[in-house]
Amino acid sequence: MTDILLINPNASSATTEMMAKIANAEAPAGCRVTGRTAMGGPSMIVNERELEAAAVEVLKVWRDAGTTQSQWDGVIVSAFGDPGIDLVRANARVPVVGIAEASMREASQGQRRFGIATVTPDLVAPIEQRARALGLLGLYTGIRLTQGDPRELAAEPQALEEALARAVQRCIDEDGAQAVIIGGGPLGQAALALAPRFGVPVIAPISAAMRQLCARLEVAS
Repeated sequence: MTDILLINPNASSATTEMMAKIANAEAPAGCRVTGRTAMGGPSMIVNERELEAAAVEVLKVWRDAGTTQSQWDGVIVSAFGDPGIDLVRANARVPVVGIAEASMREASQGQRRFGIATVTPDLVAPIEQRARALGLLGLYTGIRLTQGDPRELAAEPQALEEALARAVQRCIDEDGAQAVIIGGGPLGQAALALAPRFGVPVIAPISAAMRQLCARLEVAS
């Protein structure tokens, strides 16, 4: 059995359960995903200060694995922005994948131009920095945002899906995106629901991270 640890940097066990369910649905036979939740910080990361603080929480989750660390074959950091990913990589002897990193790599395959639809205006700068760090800024068409308070919107699944659908359409129509990422771990369910609605690939980042990690581990589908 291949065991994957999914770390949710958002301090919400309900969100962790949703994320693990999405990752397990993508998992090939013989692979299972277990979610662990950051104990400190907000239930949903919405700004740069919270993202930076989450890096420490992510490392704490990994360190709290203690003697059970040897059971994990790989790790997913499941917040857009990949907080703490370098800290975990420095402390882990297994592959570590972030959902922003994985989704940007998948969206840009074949030199596709890609955009991001999300709910968090205060994370625009670090998301762009992530694209730059991955060497993908030349293919990045930018971010289109929903309106209103991100936490309130995320608590209303149907309203969230429709607001993100409008943002995806703007990425395509106004920015020329050939693929669109739904930018946020807590937006995972909405990302899956939106994928069939558009003529371009709509990337669900948790699923993308799972695919990338399994490929690195050479887990057969």
